[in-house]
Amino acid sequence: MTTPSQEERAWHVDANDQPIGDGWQLRDGATNWQNYRAINVFIKNHEGKLWIPRRTKYKRAFPECLDMSVSGYVDWPETYDEACAREMREELNLDASTLTLTNLGYVGPQQIPELSAFMQVYEIQMNESPRYNPDDFTGAEWLSPDELRARILNGEKTKGDLPHLLNHFYPAQT
Repeated sequence: MTTPSQEERAWHVDANDQPIGDGWQLRDGATNWQNYRAINVFIKNHEGKLWIPRRTKYKRAFPECLDMSVSGYVDWPETYDEACAREMREELNLDASTLTLTNLGYVGPQQIPELSAFMQVYEIQMNESPRYNPDDFTGAEWLSPDELRARILNGEKTKGDLPHLLNHFYPAQT
């Protein structure tokens, strides 16, 4: 039996991201989230570098891997924007109402088959490193998209969706 602190109630959607209900799922423990909603945020500084944190070793999924600046599932009955504000507060102690969020786009398994869920992806322009939650992350680095891509190609472990979102929203510079 799981405890409430290990669970979240997330939107359950069909293959077109249309709600079909809500369900309890294990936080960080689900194996097939494609029928759920998620948000991801990239923090980008004036040099074009992304703030990329490393997950703690205690995370059930992708421990000690590089991650998006903010990520999380859309809890029922939240909207994508509400989930983004909640996750920013929980993971980085940031107040979304004081920041300018750019909506990079909406993607799902139809656009990028490898994605784990339907996602709304945002970007924040910010030059200082946020004060992250130590339960979520152990540290972070500022990396250009190409530096991050090179690290991934050299075997750096990442959360599963990071390489796909990186390539989609920050394509390689030639």
